[in-house]
Amino acid sequence: MSKKVIGVTFILFSSLLSNAQDQKVNKNKPASIALKASILNFKLTPLTEGLTVFTPALGVQFFKGVAPKLDALVNLDFSSLKYPYYVSSKQPKATTNSIYAAIDARVHIKLATDDKAMVPYAILGLGLAKDATNFTGYAPMGLGVQFKAKQGSFFHLFATHNAEASKLTKMHQNYGVSYSFPLKLKEKKAIALPTAPVQADQDDDGVSNEIDDCPERSGLLKYKGCPVPDEDGDGINDENDQCPNAEGAVKYRGCPVPDTDKDGIPDDQDKCPTLAGLAGYNGCAIPDTDKDGINDELDQCPTIAGVAGNNGCEDLQPKLDIIAAALKFEIGQVNIAPKSLTGLDALVQIMLQYPTTSLIISGHTDNTGTKKINDRLSLSRAKKVQVYLLKKGLAENRISLIGMADTQPVASNATKEGRAQNRRADLTIKY
Repeated sequence: MSKKVIGVTFILFSSLLSNAQDQKVNKNKPASIALKASILNFKLTPLTEGLTVFTPALGVQFFKGVAPKLDALVNLDFSSLKYPYYVSSKQPKATTNSIYAAIDARVHIKLATDDKAMVPYAILGLGLAKDATNFTGYAPMGLGVQFKAKQGSFFHLFATHNAEASKLTKMHQNYGVSYSFPLKLKEKKAIALPTAPVQADQDDDGVSNEIDDCPERSGLLKYKGCPVPDEDGDGINDENDQCPNAEGAVKYRGCPVPDTDKDGIPDDQDKCPTLAGLAGYNGCAIPDTDKDGINDELDQCPTIAGVAGNNGCEDLQPKLDIIAAALKFEIGQVNIAPKSLTGLDALVQIMLQYPTTSLIISGHTDNTGTKKINDRLSLSRAKKVQVYLLKKGLAENRISLIGMADTQPVASNATKEGRAQNRRADLTIKY
């Protein structure tokens, strides 16, 4: 809340002062000082008993007209009170009165000029207060009426709502009166200077030709009649250039565009200006979409978390081992048992989900039969699995076949059960 109050007040201040430049500046209120008496009325809550809620204050105000219907002023208040902090601020409850001082800058937006007998106006400002222990920020907003008195003096009646502009501020109102009178400063008599002799000035820059190093170009006396130099040639003269010896940009007051993270990419083109990165990623580091610690340029599965040993892909081999466990064959046969087809269907889906992987199918036999027969039989078993996968949509260039015959038994060929385990097809994933 406090940041919003400060921001809105600052924007309104800026707008009012800039608009004031467009008004006809005449008959503005001269510099004046006012004596002020007021009442501070803090918001009453059930937890502020015994603390100050309604108390008198004295103060002074300094006025200066900046436009016929706009006055700027500094307001100062003094009081003795127990500041009633909100309980949520966790400040200790005051037990004795302390001096409370508040100062703010404000403007009076008048509905008429000062020559009118009565002028209503709106009040807008921003201020800072101090009690015994803390500083608090507030934003006065309110209404007032100015009554014309004699010899440039004015009588004011006003009321402001002092909004909370910091965490410790307690919302309160200020009702008061003040009487202002102009400050009459003695006018200084102009010192008569001797008339300077007329000298030739070809470029009309106020620097005579005798001492003008650039008589045909308008310049300044401090530069011997020449224009303000631009040492680095960036179009920003050296008086306004904070880096006069390095070519820069107006946005950076004549200095080069900074490169905060030192990655060679200037901040105005760097989407990650505080983190070193690469031009290909607009100054940001190589992304890791799946957050597996392997950047996308090295990750063959950039959208699915995996491990470095599989080039960023999930370790799929355990799943393939389960599918392969069902790929068993009868003696001398290559046909796939129907119960194994479900697993092969799942294998196709896995391979489609990971399009950068490839598959090795190795066929095996038991030790019955000759080597020539077993070589051909084992390769045929691998081929049979391949044919099924191709029918299900898997690309042929992703599958490699190996016939291992009986060279890699997983069980003893001395028993019927062991030989049944050895008549198989193994599946190996490659990343």
